[in-house]
Amino acid sequence: MSILDDPCTTARTTGLPGSLTSAADALRPTAFGRAAETDRLRGLDAALAERLAGSGFARHFVPRRWGGAEGSFTELVAATASLAEGCTSTAWCAALQAAHGRLAAFLPEAGQQEIWGASPDVPIAAALVPPTGRLERTADGGVLVTGRWRCVSGVRNAAWVLLALPDPAALPGDFLIVAVPREAVTVHDTWHSNGLRGTGSHDVSVAEPLAVPAHRCLAFMDLVRASAAPDRARCHGVPPRLVAGLAFAAPAVGAARGALKAWAAPLADTHGPGGPAVSPARCEVMARASAEIDIAASLLADAATRADAGAVGDRAVGRNLRDTALAVELTVSAVERLFRAGGVAAQWEDSALQRAWRDVHTLAAHGALSWEAAAAEYTRTGLAAYAG
Repeated sequence: MSILDDPCTTARTTGLPGSLTSAADALRPTAFGRAAETDRLRGLDAALAERLAGSGFARHFVPRRWGGAEGSFTELVAATASLAEGCTSTAWCAALQAAHGRLAAFLPEAGQQEIWGASPDVPIAAALVPPTGRLERTADGGVLVTGRWRCVSGVRNAAWVLLALPDPAALPGDFLIVAVPREAVTVHDTWHSNGLRGTGSHDVSVAEPLAVPAHRCLAFMDLVRASAAPDRARCHGVPPRLVAGLAFAAPAVGAARGALKAWAAPLADTHGPGGPAVSPARCEVMARASAEIDIAASLLADAATRADAGAVGDRAVGRNLRDTALAVELTVSAVERLFRAGGVAAQWEDSALQRAWRDVHTLAAHGALSWEAAAAEYTRTGLAAYAG
């Protein structure tokens, strides 16, 4: 058995027949085969985007009344990590399609009907943090929207876009989220990044005032209050901050696993049965990197389990923020270790190890995964447990 057939890895990435993880497993070879081209195009090509839209990610958190799955966070994390072993950018887009579908499920019923009335497999992009642009209230309860938003992942392949806008009439901390058709925004070719090149995270703008009806508007604090309603499906009934980092962190675990496979494959070929012993230095690299990846995966699995169990309260939020941020820190450490030990082959443009190295470093810079912010929140919410 080669290292690439490690049964521990198989157990983590294989789902039940028909599950989202099974769909991710099936899509992974195609995503891997297209990864270099996805980077070059700085986005998913039409064929890959179509397969992704039909894979189950977009519908994962869509309400069942629209044909959605109302799925679990545990399966989203596992499926995203599986897909990211093939291509981090594809997995990033997949996870965000699921996460944005979850947000859209809080829109008024007529807005949900407009988005999912024909199909639950609707890819949605979003620009949520920080809120930007300008809005003007209209007499019918809707708004007129103008502005520019940055880093809208997967927007060229989206059918709808969620835009966050500051609301001068709202209380501090609140803002407005509006859903607009993809064709209503202008996409600017701005995503020329070091890593996650294939996410196509371009800027979008609305130059002339765009009318958005009330049924496609959602105040963030209304979303927070709705999350606490007892009649919500479990995947919609948890505090937003409890799960905010999961979709961003899960691709890092898969990318790190892919990096370990890319690094270990030549080693397995050379040091197989009857071959020379592996050097102590390489043993050190493999043991530490694999342990860091396994710990990261366990932290994310625990965070997803707390979300699926309906955990509420500041301490649960603080712990999930800590665990998702630390998981990403560990994957960066693992991939950095592998990249440094990868030799000159890791430097080539078409190296899967180099791509993973670029991707995890770019991913780790996302504001939702800030270790400093997570540590501060965990300490603020958890310190009372240590008081004498």
